[in-house]
Amino acid sequence: MKKLLIFSLFALTACATMPPQNSDDLCATFTEKDEWYDEARKSYQKWGVPVPVLMAIMHQESHFVADAQPPRPWILGIIPWFRDSSAYGYAQAKDETWDDYQDSAGGSWADRAEFADSADFIGWYCHISHTKLHIAKGDAKNLYLAYHEGHSGYQRKTYLRKAWLRRIADKVAGKAIQFQKQLYQCKMRTG
Repeated sequence: MKKLLIFSLFALTACATMPPQNSDDLCATFTEKDEWYDEARKSYQKWGVPVPVLMAIMHQESHFVADAQPPRPWILGIIPWFRDSSAYGYAQAKDETWDDYQDSAGGSWADRAEFADSADFIGWYCHISHTKLHIAKGDAKNLYLAYHEGHSGYQRKTYLRKAWLRRIADKVAGKAIQFQKQLYQCKMRTG
């Protein structure tokens, strides 16, 4: 009985953090993860970054995996080494940036592996990008470039030397448009 209880608790914990089954369909994602829409909407109401833009950035960064991390390099194929980045969670926020967020907006209990906190973080970061860099809050491409390169990197236009990053930013912009259409269709179906 005790083993069954422990297994059940483990299974429930694992299910709670599983990514949505169809992360390319925002309606399906919000249906499966029914609290996510309200949490993404709260971020939008607080920071003004549209839900499809926020979700497109999160989709690119983690594909909605709560504990996502960059791959760990291996020495000689057998010795695990340190990760190249401290990026973690839904938002793939680095330690220093997450600390800044906690100090200014998120509070000390904010957790990168929690969807609501990561959605709020992305909204916060994009709001700063809008304020500092004058990027429109609906401009998924440039918000993503600033998100990836940091505000000072964006100002220095470091992305111009990274064709691969510009392609990814275009992909994020396309995903935001796709998500916007899907969200509109969801609302039309549900009234």
